[in-house]
Amino acid sequence: MAKGILGRKVGMTQVFDPETGVVTPVTVIEAGPCKVLQVRTPEKDGYSAVQLGFGEKARPKKDLRSRQSQASRAERGHVADIKSKRSQKLAAAGQLREKANCEPAKFVREIRGNSESEVGNEVKVDVLAEVPRVDVMGISKGRGTAGVMKRHNFSGQRATHGVKKCHRHAGGTGMSAYPSRTFKGKRMAGRYGNAQVTVRNLNLVQVDAENNLLLVEGAVPGPNGGYLVIRETNMKK
Repeated sequence: MAKGILGRKVGMTQVFDPETGVVTPVTVIEAGPCKVLQVRTPEKDGYSAVQLGFGEKARPKKDLRSRQSQASRAERGHVADIKSKRSQKLAAAGQLREKANCEPAKFVREIRGNSESEVGNEVKVDVLAEVPRVDVMGISKGRGTAGVMKRHNFSGQRATHGVKKCHRHAGGTGMSAYPSRTFKGKRMAGRYGNAQVTVRNLNLVQVDAENNLLLVEGAVPGPNGGYLVIRETNMKK
């Protein structure tokens, strides 16, 4: 059964255990409540998953229009019924999906696995109350274009004989006469960070259902305020 939730990284702190005297570094995550936007089934979609939405589209300042008007027509039609010729045809053919009838979500992701949730239900942080360990997925901090020493931890070239103004260069990347080219995936300078990262098998220290908070041991990818996917791990020992 799929157990997971969407959230946002708040920051890091530490938790002190008075019984053992151990200080545990934890990441505070604001998780949920999330609306169930769609439920994927093998019969209709070829796989099982539940689609969750976290947060609402922000309303601009000094604007009295609703949040729905700030979303695109596709985003509004994803969560609520809108009048269109195409929707009428799909409804007549019995192919129109059930809608959650909620505000357009700012962060939408799917969590694979069978689920007993129904469209329109609300998933809260207590869904992970009995889960000991979790996987956390997010977008890592972007560090721009970086060289091989910063990006891949290369040691650089010698600082003595024969090396002139290329101490931090990558060195040779060719493959001699055969195959006379550089293979794909060769570690070189380039964009560092700003990629999807999954930190697996983290200990779930505490679940605060009253304040919709999770305390996860260790660090998670992304900056403070970054969106995260938290799900039950399959790497239990």
